[in-house]
Amino acid sequence: MKRRQFLKISSALFASAAAPGLSWENSPVLAAPEERVVPSICELCFWRCGIQAQVKEGRVAQITGHPKHPLSNGKLCPRGVGGTGLLYDPDRLRQPLIREEVDGKQQFRPATWDEALDLIAERLGYLTAFYGTESVAMFNHGFGASFFKTLFKAYGIHTFSAPSYAQCRGPRQEAFKLTYGHGLGSPEALDVAHSKCLVLLGTHLGENMHNTAVQDFTEAVARGCHLIVVDPRFSTAAGKAREWLPIKPGTDLALLLSWIRTLIEEELYDRDFVEVNTVGLEEVRAAVAHATPEWAAAQTGIRAERILATARDLGRYRNEALVHPGRRVVWYGDDTQRERAIAILNALLGNYRHPGGLLRFSGFSVPSVKFPEEKNAFASFSSRFPLASAPPANELVEQTVSGDPYPIKAWFVYGTNLIHALGDQARTLQAIEALDLLVAIDVLPMEITGYADVVLPECTYLERYDDLDTRSYRTPYVALRQPVVKPMYDSLPGHEIARRLAGKLGMPDLFPDDMEAYLDGRLQQVGLSLQQLQVEGVVSQPEPEDLYRQPAEPLRFRTPSGKIELASAQLAQAGFDAVPRYTPPPAAPPGYFRLLHGRAPMHTFGRTANNRMLGELMPENELWVNAVTGKDVGLKSGEYVYLVNQDGVRSRTPIKVRLTERIRPEAVYMAHGFGHTDPRLKFAAGKGASDADLITHLSLDPIMGGTGMNNNFVTFTRSAES
Repeated sequence: MKRRQFLKISSALFASAAAPGLSWENSPVLAAPEERVVPSICELCFWRCGIQAQVKEGRVAQITGHPKHPLSNGKLCPRGVGGTGLLYDPDRLRQPLIREEVDGKQQFRPATWDEALDLIAERLGYLTAFYGTESVAMFNHGFGASFFKTLFKAYGIHTFSAPSYAQCRGPRQEAFKLTYGHGLGSPEALDVAHSKCLVLLGTHLGENMHNTAVQDFTEAVARGCHLIVVDPRFSTAAGKAREWLPIKPGTDLALLLSWIRTLIEEELYDRDFVEVNTVGLEEVRAAVAHATPEWAAAQTGIRAERILATARDLGRYRNEALVHPGRRVVWYGDDTQRERAIAILNALLGNYRHPGGLLRFSGFSVPSVKFPEEKNAFASFSSRFPLASAPPANELVEQTVSGDPYPIKAWFVYGTNLIHALGDQARTLQAIEALDLLVAIDVLPMEITGYADVVLPECTYLERYDDLDTRSYRTPYVALRQPVVKPMYDSLPGHEIARRLAGKLGMPDLFPDDMEAYLDGRLQQVGLSLQQLQVEGVVSQPEPEDLYRQPAEPLRFRTPSGKIELASAQLAQAGFDAVPRYTPPPAAPPGYFRLLHGRAPMHTFGRTANNRMLGELMPENELWVNAVTGKDVGLKSGEYVYLVNQDGVRSRTPIKVRLTERIRPEAVYMAHGFGHTDPRLKFAAGKGASDADLITHLSLDPIMGGTGMNNNFVTFTRSAES
């Protein structure tokens, strides 16, 4: 028997849930009349749009976009509108749970908060005394993790990994830092709304429903933007495009290099900007000399004349053209260099701090509270990937299995379902089996909670305060997440869980007892108050006058040269190509098809699959198969098949076939976030298939450790047997 079995959380445990564990009876918001509108911030994805929750008779009746929040502008995506589906999800975690073994059988038992936190503190104390604080790692996703990070830093723990780094945005972050000396931020500092020529490479705006980004995209299209979409699939964005380039998967870098070559050889780039503000042009010229449109056509499957014409379109619009860097950009293992090519293209166009191009955002400066930190603690995780600025999640998985260079014995997992997020599930489960402590903090019984020693139920974003949101944006703002209704069941806000655990760990004074006083103290430093934010929800500053650069304005970049580095000295010093170089992706085995995955506008990956409101819009995913290919192998639209990957691993659940001409014949496509097999997710379980089941090969980016997942291949079977 495995030491750590996957456990279900029975309905009997749900029925035994206690009454609400924390009340905000004294809050002026919750003491308001029964019918009221409460401003707050959404958490159905990381975008944090401003919302207005309409409360009637103690229940949230409707959620709409906050008209004065710069990320909402009065609008919400389908997910934001469907937030009540999470609040009132009948499958929510309702009380702390502790794994125990009775008569040789493992089970969860309901526990009080004191019991659960005492157990965590006891085991954590033992592990850190024996192995050191470096033996503990935290995986996190979501704004509410900030107080847990503060807690662990004060305790001497400094290993934090957001799967969104190595599985999503990390290559883009490092590529732009190498080129411009800074990343793009989140939301991305892009002037999409004013772009006159926009290129999207596998960026599914309209399906990847980040509210402001889609609003900006819609405005650009309405203004007549020349839209070029590069994608193996005819996406929603492709339907708006003037040019759709149905590229062979994995060959995007070849296309980008050919565009770079054309801009340079035909002198279509912004010569004045490049001469003053960049270094490395001649190195780039030499490195892309071979990348003719004809060469790129052979690699990408796109005709040479279309490659040449689209490159000339970019040169024609120049400063007002933008090659979008994307968001989830971890694909094939060459991802940092592909993003570097995108950064180089934008530099050649001279669109830096120009209308329609790349921008620099600033934030609303609210002084932070200085929490004490352990002075003599283990400093931080040291990645084997030389230019990783954060621990790649899969590297922590590998170290947990191997114990090299030191053992990792405990995981705290906040708001991220590692079973579906990381790829290579077998390796993740092997790492989990090696742990001495796994604590999962979540709202729903996601698969990861079934492997935990202790499950801590956090209340939803509609029931809690989080810290102030002061992220950088073109309109600097400070916004408040506040409780709209009282916490349900025996769930607690993350800040309260962290405060109580701090006390158990011998740091009773780390956090203030009164969250409202803490927030008000921060706001008072800039002439605001919590009472004001409770009523208004957000306070914005005017758009900075220096958002766009002035003619001949001197620019300085935080790179070694002080300029935009078209050829990267840092990459060369680390043993990598200073200018991106293309290597063809691996080919599919005979009879197999490259597996691609993406998003649906009404879902945030697996976080919303159990949401009844959103599930009505899309209860399951479908497998896009090229119509000709499908008929050749005997598939029919609407039938269900299982998928088997190149390593013989089979999907646990079937998926409905969709035959379409909107995808290249060598690839298939599915939306991520479906195929849950955990019966505790009563609505989502068994609906659609999970691409995570089939991702057994990870193409690691050697520069920063990104885990490319698109070099996996599948074939079809109707058999339900393994």
